[in-house]
Amino acid sequence: MMLARRALILAVLIALLLTGSSSVAQAERVLVIGHTEVTESYDPAHAFNPTSSIIHRATYNTLVTFPDGDASAILPALATDWQVSDDGLVYTFTLNEAARFNNGDPVTADDVVFSIRRLQNVRSNPSFLAGADRIASVEAIDAQTVAFTLPAARPSFLAELTNTAFSISSAALVRAQGGTDAEDAAEADTAREYLDQNSVGSGPYMLESWTPQDQTVLVRNPNYWGEAPYFDRVIVVNIAEAATQKAALESGQIDLALDLTPDQVTELANNAEIGVFTGPGRWTHFLLMNMDPELGGPVSNPQVQLAIRYALDYEGYRTLWPGSVTPGSNMWVGLLGAFGQDRAMARDLDRARELLTEAGYPDGFEITLSYPDFVGGGANMNTNAQKLQADLAEVGIIVTLNPGELQVSLEEYRNGLQGFGYWFWGPDILDPIDMLSFLPGGKVAAERANWTDANAEPEILELRDQARVESDSEKRVELFAAIQEYMQQKGIFAPFNVPATQTAFRANLLGYVSHPSWTVDVALLSRAE
Repeated sequence: MMLARRALILAVLIALLLTGSSSVAQAERVLVIGHTEVTESYDPAHAFNPTSSIIHRATYNTLVTFPDGDASAILPALATDWQVSDDGLVYTFTLNEAARFNNGDPVTADDVVFSIRRLQNVRSNPSFLAGADRIASVEAIDAQTVAFTLPAARPSFLAELTNTAFSISSAALVRAQGGTDAEDAAEADTAREYLDQNSVGSGPYMLESWTPQDQTVLVRNPNYWGEAPYFDRVIVVNIAEAATQKAALESGQIDLALDLTPDQVTELANNAEIGVFTGPGRWTHFLLMNMDPELGGPVSNPQVQLAIRYALDYEGYRTLWPGSVTPGSNMWVGLLGAFGQDRAMARDLDRARELLTEAGYPDGFEITLSYPDFVGGGANMNTNAQKLQADLAEVGIIVTLNPGELQVSLEEYRNGLQGFGYWFWGPDILDPIDMLSFLPGGKVAAERANWTDANAEPEILELRDQARVESDSEKRVELFAAIQEYMQQKGIFAPFNVPATQTAFRANLLGYVSHPSWTVDVALLSRAE
């Protein structure tokens, strides 16, 4: 498999060199990225994965954005400025008159309205970000002005709009391919197939082609309204094995490897031809315990859930993945008020056994752990699964490992069909409110683990409802601290590790910046000449 993948990369590069014999083709600047592909679509209304965020960052724009290297501020993008009503319900944006789609058409308020309504109405994976409980309405005031009305004040709204799910598409181009923003878009919209192979955005690049689980090719947008990017063409090659990414980087077949392991980065550190980046990771690895007894069996019991959290060898995962941290909750450790290692769970096998006995399992039980056979999120999931199996065996929980093909396992997870699952999560919203996805009624808790208002305690529902609307920073920290404390004792998840980001690149590649939202912005990259 490794040799086959390396052969594929070589074939791609040779094909590029042989595409015509003209000096123009010979002079084309090409960037090749090795990456473990995770996406099912490049339609912004359907795509909601790490790979699609990289591609959409390059091919589309959102109304507002973050700085290149962090989430410390909200900056203009398609919008030059915005105003918020005194009651916090209406956000009015003024669009940049210079902004153009890749066909040369201007970006207008009608395009914004169409893009948001289509995201809402196709009812696909990212649609919850624009649901009626989040955005009551969006309307064009004039050609350059658009207003969003919220059902309730929400201080995280601007941060939410930076997500690439809110990429603005050309309404005319999407409609020409059968797209619609009507209420029946879930059934009537037929633009997805086209948008999987073509982009209709205003970013510095355009999508030229996508061969799923193989490669994605971007080309420079000739009508880009900002500073032109350095590279003419960007190829993102799917290389599932971290070792193969490393070998391809060392041989010069790729310029950037996004999914390396700590030991590989250590091996590359003394290679003068390679640059290395190690920094805070964005993926929280966790166990999911389904609240539906028919699916979760023993792990639907709150005492068993707590026992499992006490049974995990948190220090062991930090040893497995140098540079990683133990999270104190499912709130990403980089967010305001998130519990880090100083407030994380500590292993206590005696307490775990006591809880299992109280729950009626003095001798433990047998259960199947489902997860994708995948190397990503900063770690090898098979390696972690084997350690999880060993950790739980120490308290009598005998785990059968059930690794599955990524897309199949992902579909089961998203449909709430896994009783006991192992997954990783990067924040949809770089704001503490992202934690609400793991509370009753939240996307992960309800859809994937059947934790709903109906089977939740009033205490956590009250905390959740307060957190949704609180805008005072100090009060927000207090609220989310209370939520995290509750989750440690009574939650249905067991977060156990946040691996560091490990990437490496050819030493002549300039401008690499890791970002917690879109991973890498290829438009920032250039090459020393």
